[in-house]
Amino acid sequence: MAKTGVFDSDPTVMHKPTSELKRELQRLVNAIVGDEDYSTEIIDQAKNTLLAIREFKLRKRSHSLKHQDTLSCPQEFRCPLSKELMRDPVIVASGQTYDRPFIQKWLKAGNRTCPLTQQVLSHTILTPNHLIREMISQWCKCRGIELSDPDLYLNEDGITEADRDHFLSLLGKMSLSLPDQKVAAKELRMLTKRMPSFRALFGESLESIPQLLRPLSEGKSQTGIHPEVQEDVITTLLNLSIHDNNKKLVAETPMVIPVLMEALKSGTIETRSNAAAALFTLSAIDSNKALIGKSGALKPLVDLLEEGHPLAMKDVASAIFNLCIIHENRTRVVRDGVVGVILDKITNRTHVDELLTLLAMFATHQKAVEEMGELGAVPCLLGIIRENACDRTKENSIAILHAICYNDRTKWKEMREEEKMYGTISKLAQTGTSRAKRKASGILERLNRAVNLTHTA
Repeated sequence: MAKTGVFDSDPTVMHKPTSELKRELQRLVNAIVGDEDYSTEIIDQAKNTLLAIREFKLRKRSHSLKHQDTLSCPQEFRCPLSKELMRDPVIVASGQTYDRPFIQKWLKAGNRTCPLTQQVLSHTILTPNHLIREMISQWCKCRGIELSDPDLYLNEDGITEADRDHFLSLLGKMSLSLPDQKVAAKELRMLTKRMPSFRALFGESLESIPQLLRPLSEGKSQTGIHPEVQEDVITTLLNLSIHDNNKKLVAETPMVIPVLMEALKSGTIETRSNAAAALFTLSAIDSNKALIGKSGALKPLVDLLEEGHPLAMKDVASAIFNLCIIHENRTRVVRDGVVGVILDKITNRTHVDELLTLLAMFATHQKAVEEMGELGAVPCLLGIIRENACDRTKENSIAILHAICYNDRTKWKEMREEEKMYGTISKLAQTGTSRAKRKASGILERLNRAVNLTHTA
């Protein structure tokens, strides 16, 4: 193909603004006028720059004419919100048509009414208006106006209309045969992992999550839940929960917490671990913490922690920690036996650092502290302080010991014997973190006071 434009001879000209081209032209003209010995190359440069300015002028005029055409378009082709020609017309629940990006912005601002009718929308699904789209396309074609392909149109979340259709198709397959469910569940898992925009799609309808969970609710009462489908669906729930705008929607969907609780008890270890991770992620919101705690999900978490599978331990501990930030859940999980489970794992030197962080959380709970003393936590914690190099682990250990000893005077004898034999607490009072030093010093002061009282007597 032959070159036809001025930019073919100098591609860099195309990217320069008009003001810069004018300054360049002025410099070249001054060189031609003021210098008798100017080269023909300067003339060519001046010519190219002048042609570039002319090209920009023509393009601007063409764009202005096309803009005037769009302004004169029929009223039904204009978005009621933007007042401009619609590129991707969609229908909302009230039956009104809007341009997708503008109605999406309206809905994302928290509005749940139709801007034109003020009618409360029963859902926020946006249905493509193919008839209006085709009419707009024909109108633009007659006037030489380019209109973007709807399948390539990206909204502000990066979703195309083809993506949305594919998403709805996958959800539909979750109600079909097991082979269809397996394919759809695996793809939804993959898409929600790789594409944040697909996570956002679940927030457009209250029916999306129940559709996703259908194989788990229906399969249980029929032929049983298929392990592979369960794993993919639970992992998809985890992926959805990462999206901040989904956390409340996911947790408050009635089927979700029971499905996650069931997954904690059964299925592959990856399913159980991801169910715990989903509860951890959902518990970022305080209202969700309370909801999950009241549902009874803490007991299955404690049971999974007791099983001690390496793949699940960190996710379970993180979920329990996050949920127990609110006091009522702390009471629930202590009642469910978490203290004994944690101490057993720590005694066997399993995930000591993580579990001590969790146990330290219960050092302010009276019943938990009593259990720690009764279950032999003192010698276990003193041993950890002696052998563990992690400052944070030592800090948590001495903080728990401080709580136990101030709650139960009978434990002071063990502390004195430890100090005589190893000097464990004195060393920590000198080398620990500021908090560890403070707790260790408090114990030493109490020990010294007790010794002085004995001598006095």
